[in-house]
Amino acid sequence: MKTVSYGHIWKIAYPILVSLVAEHLVLLTDTAFLGRVGEVELGASALANVFFLALFMIGFGFSMGGQILIGRRNGERRFSEIGPIVIQGGIFLLFLALIAFLLIRFLSPVLLDGLFASEQVYAATISYLDWRGFGFFFVFVALMFRAFFVGIEQTRVLTISAFLMVIVNIILNYLLIFGKYGFPEMGIGGAALASSISEGVSMIFLIVYTRKFVDLKKYGFSAYSAFRQKLIRHILGISIWMMIQYLVGIAIWFMFFVAVEHLGERSIAISNIVRSVMMMIFMPIFALSSAAVAVTSNLMGAGEQRQVMDACWKVVKLCYLITLPVVIAVFLFPEGFARIYTDHAGLVADSALTIRVAMTSFVISAPAFILFQTISGTGNTRTALLLDLGPMLITSLFIYIVVFRLRMDVAVCWLNEHVYWLGVLVVSWVYMKKADWQSRKI
Repeated sequence: MKTVSYGHIWKIAYPILVSLVAEHLVLLTDTAFLGRVGEVELGASALANVFFLALFMIGFGFSMGGQILIGRRNGERRFSEIGPIVIQGGIFLLFLALIAFLLIRFLSPVLLDGLFASEQVYAATISYLDWRGFGFFFVFVALMFRAFFVGIEQTRVLTISAFLMVIVNIILNYLLIFGKYGFPEMGIGGAALASSISEGVSMIFLIVYTRKFVDLKKYGFSAYSAFRQKLIRHILGISIWMMIQYLVGIAIWFMFFVAVEHLGERSIAISNIVRSVMMMIFMPIFALSSAAVAVTSNLMGAGEQRQVMDACWKVVKLCYLITLPVVIAVFLFPEGFARIYTDHAGLVADSALTIRVAMTSFVISAPAFILFQTISGTGNTRTALLLDLGPMLITSLFIYIVVFRLRMDVAVCWLNEHVYWLGVLVVSWVYMKKADWQSRKI
């Protein structure tokens, strides 16, 4: 019987965590630079990024389906079938990137018109999205390579790729936002262009690394790479439910930010700071949940279903060990962390309570997200979507009542995180305890 150790889990999760830290530095850099430009730009970048993420998560959902399939084949030791999954997935994601680019370039001004109370925020959001859309072509292809390395449990390369991306982004942010050394002063558009270019550099690195250091023959990369509709349908059979789930989830997140924007420019600026702080804390949770998906799919492929829940709880324990000290530090000193993102004293002071409220949600969100991702790792992605619909609906109702009907303080609005994750934790635990997920074949 195969026993998954804490060391094995950490070996997979650690490079993912480091790469996520680097990727977060990209967002932190954007927020920190734009926080020096003005509150309008700070708030607009939050709204634009949520809109970008709504389309990004469609591609991410597809890549996660590919990752689950890659992990299953890796556990079954059917290595030669992995390369074609990556190649066909990459071709399909390029097609999705084109659609996402056209949507964000030509339809976002129409879709977003009238949603915002501030004309300045609307104009700045469109300016950001005009340049950010180019990043889809790079980040979608990179997602498939990320799925490959996580699926085969060889994640160290992601660290190098991510740090290369953040270095390029920091340099270009400085040059393009403020127009230094002869570059045009683009403001918020410069932040978007810098992010897109840095993602292109990361994609090129992953492709070159794969060609130079991966056994292409072992993993079937040398196989004929013409479009294979049957394989795409197979990946979609797993990933389509994750794509829908992520899209709906981000749509609710976007609705939350649009709702908060109606409370005023200060409220949306506070929410952007809180979002950035939360993303910093959520990185270990996301990294360890990715490890949980990889371990689960590999265990299922190796016929070790009885080890899945034991591995899941080990991931949860590791997650608490890593995140709780940071959560406590942020809760005790919220102003210090807020100053990372802005130098406006009033904004820093007003953000403190909302940051504290958001921090308390991590006690629930850590086990909830890991347990929920374990369900997806078994291949039961359709069930995962159905389980998620209830918490999403309740959270949407909460946002509507608290923001639009009661118009309560932004700190109260952020209790939506507690509502959502508590629902996810309950339905996920009941499913893994009662349902027959062990026999799922993919």
